[in-house]
Amino acid sequence: MPYDERLAERVRKALSGREDLAERRMFGGVAFLVRGNMCCGVTKDLLVLRLGSHGAELALGKAHIREMDFTGKPMKGMVYIEPEGVRTEPKLQAWLEQAVRFAGTLPKKRTAKVKFGMRNAEFGMRNKLRTPRSG
Repeated sequence: MPYDERLAERVRKALSGREDLAERRMFGGVAFLVRGNMCCGVTKDLLVLRLGSHGAELALGKAHIREMDFTGKPMKGMVYIEPEGVRTEPKLQAWLEQAVRFAGTLPKKRTAKVKFGMRNAEFGMRNKLRTPRSG
């Protein structure tokens, strides 16, 4: 299932005006980075939040929240919020503020989409060169 574009647009709108915001495809959806660190995202119809261990632990006690288990096992410090948990703008904004606050505590990372894409292309080219020819 593709990610919920409408929810992604709501997140974009709520975070607009931040000069330190970047957007990347991740987890089969879209991730929003603050200062180069993942802050939140949308996958399927779920809001993904990075709250850190303590923040995630507190959030898990609330309705419509569950551990993020994208890989089949829980991802520490990350939670999913079901659509019912962010149905209103104030609820969405409150959750996003917590994720932005946590991302702000992390060291700033450089984000360079072009370099990242070039590294992937170079890696693919090296792998093609190393692949033994058949026949």
